[in-house]
Amino acid sequence: MAPAPRSDPQQAGKAGAAGSRLAPLWQGLRRTPALVTAMAVLGLALMGSSALLVKGLRTAKDTITVTGASTERIRSDFADWSLLLSQGGDSQQQAYRALLPLVQQTRAFLLVHGLQADELKLGSVSADREDIRDPRTGELRQTRWTSRQTLVISSADVDKVNRLAGEIPALIGEGVPLVINEPAYTYSKLAEKRVDMLAKATKDARNRAQAIAAQADSSIGAITNADTGTFQLTAPNSTDASNSGSYDTRTIEKDITAVMAVTFRVN
Repeated sequence: MAPAPRSDPQQAGKAGAAGSRLAPLWQGLRRTPALVTAMAVLGLALMGSSALLVKGLRTAKDTITVTGASTERIRSDFADWSLLLSQGGDSQQQAYRALLPLVQQTRAFLLVHGLQADELKLGSVSADREDIRDPRTGELRQTRWTSRQTLVISSADVDKVNRLAGEIPALIGEGVPLVINEPAYTYSKLAEKRVDMLAKATKDARNRAQAIAAQADSSIGAITNADTGTFQLTAPNSTDASNSGSYDTRTIEKDITAVMAVTFRVN
């Protein structure tokens, strides 16, 4: 039987010293599960209380943005209208002389049918030359001149202009070479009307915001921002709209629509 190995006193001493140094570490590890559990419980409790605080807190940044609109029927109070007369001739002088009686005939027609003299102006006379050449040789065969003059009508009596625009084609039946442009009907107090329409659009936006906030048991506070949208002036009951705004001049009566995007503070 082999003799039992003898222990080395120096090695035993080293092992004992290492054990004493590791003892606190082992004790800490045995306490770690309890410490982790306690910290986890504490963390959950803090999270729960924080959630309750956030849920009940309303910050100063709580806002709502609503679009309001206002539409009204307006009536144009001014009309601009123009007529173009033209006449040709073999020379510039001949064309101009042929044009003059046509201008006088048209002017007389308008004055007899109710237009005031100060509502009618004669535009400048223009003349165009046309050289007619042989298509094969390019040789000049004839020169023709065309003289033109515009009659400009401006009146606050929009109904009279509208009536005259329907009666003036009778001159064409008499041989007068007229180009009849469409009258343009406008509203001269548009700047003042815009202020009123924006106020009404803002009021409409507030009413809408209050209705929305009421569903969340909240109320509406001060305005924090307001963006003016486009103005649409359209024919009555028209659905036409443009991102840059529109201004219909074809009808005497128009619908004006203002749009506002308004941001309110939520209380």
